[in-house]
Amino acid sequence: MSQFISLPQAVDMTTLYRNMRETILAPEFRGQNILALSETFDRVTFDTLLAKSGCAGIRIYYGMDVSQKVHAIAVAVNDKNEDMLAVGAATNLTGGDDIVENGRRCPEDCPPESPLNGD
Repeated sequence: MSQFISLPQAVDMTTLYRNMRETILAPEFRGQNILALSETFDRVTFDTLLAKSGCAGIRIYYGMDVSQKVHAIAVAVNDKNEDMLAVGAATNLTGGDDIVENGRRCPEDCPPESPLNGD
């Protein structure tokens, strides 16, 4: 099964999301850019995940920072559909190369005009 979609499908989906992203939030959370329009990550970040021995894909989680803004969080997955995370006493709790976040989040740092972003 292909995971690729056409540009018109992607435009329809991103347009609907842009139009609905504030209305799906409770009123007290509207107008705070809680839901990002996009997040951009450097290629080397995903290359690092994909280069992990046994990596079969990438999973995207969604998390929230202390200011209640939603962020994409990416991890490598193996052929058993398991997250590939360093665990145990030797795990570096201050960061490493297992979990990706810190993308360029739009709004705030938005990409140039594209059919997908409605600009």
